[in-house]
Amino acid sequence: MAKIKIKLVKSTIGKPEKHRKIIEALGLRKIGQIVEKEDTPQIRGMIDKVDYMVEVIE
Repeated sequence: MAKIKIKLVKSTIGKPEKHRKIIEALGLRKIGQIVEKEDTPQIRGMIDKVDYMVEVIE
């Protein structure tokens, strides 16, 4: 499987609870933090839900 890097670019303050939980599940905590995940449909779906808060580096 290919890997993708996900970077948190916007704060979760004031965002819906579901979106905050998705960011937490992706392993992101601080703005500017980058995590590397497997490129699966499940991870892509999570990214699609919070695409306004994250940046994908492929």
